[in-house]
Amino acid sequence: MAGTVSKIIHFEDEEGFLDDMSEAMERFSYLASRYGHNPIEGVILWDYVGVQDGEGVKVFRVGEFPYFRGTLKLDLETLRVMERYFDEMESKRDELSVEDIAHFVDLINEALGKEIVYYEAYDLGLEGNTAYVIFNIANLYYLEGVLDEEDREAFEEAVEILLKYL
Repeated sequence: MAGTVSKIIHFEDEEGFLDDMSEAMERFSYLASRYGHNPIEGVILWDYVGVQDGEGVKVFRVGEFPYFRGTLKLDLETLRVMERYFDEMESKRDELSVEDIAHFVDLINEALGKEIVYYEAYDLGLEGNTAYVIFNIANLYYLEGVLDEEDREAFEEAVEILLKYL
């Protein structure tokens, strides 16, 4: 898409990064609801895994499977197979690498006999304490030019957060 830039971002404090990105995305989402353009088109963290169910792909972090299990529209046997592997990954959370997660995802799909679990971080070259962020620079410039004065502060705060990582 025109105006889109992808960037791998390195950070020291994963939770701080997630808090900052949530804050920036919240502000940009508000502005997008008013003006129709969002500068952040996507974020992939090194430990994000996607699962295809009957409704689409649902993304969660390694270790969050028990919380997402109830939202996945999959048969019970499929969920049980996935749960075994995700529990094993969770038990090794502190030592996991992107290669390990990619291997587990391959094992899950092989055990299921179909490819419904996705892991993009390995292919993107991510590692611990990295994220892949998709920015739409054209949307950023658009918002800057059309904002009402009352929304400018939210915009500037969101941009300031992003600049910490760029």
